[in-house]
Amino acid sequence: MSSTVVRVSRQELTQIISNVVEQKLVELFGDPDDGLTMKQSLRKRLLRQKRAVEKGDRGTNLSSIRKHLGL
Repeated sequence: MSSTVVRVSRQELTQIISNVVEQKLVELFGDPDDGLTMKQSLRKRLLRQKRAVEKGDRGTNLSSIRKHLGL
C-alpha cells in the first residue's frame, strides 16, 4: 500500500476532517432534505442572503443578538 503524507495547517486539517465526517454521515443516513421541495419564498430569501454576504454584509453580530435575547 502506498500513501503520501502532506503537511497541512491546523485549519486545513480541521476542514478535511469536517468534510470526511459530513460525507460519512450522509453516506450512512442519507440526505435528510432529499426529495423535499423548497418554497419560492425561502429560495428568494436565501438568494438575498447570499448576495448580501458576497457584498461583505455579515448581518448582526453575535454579541448584539445575545444582548437582544438577554443571554
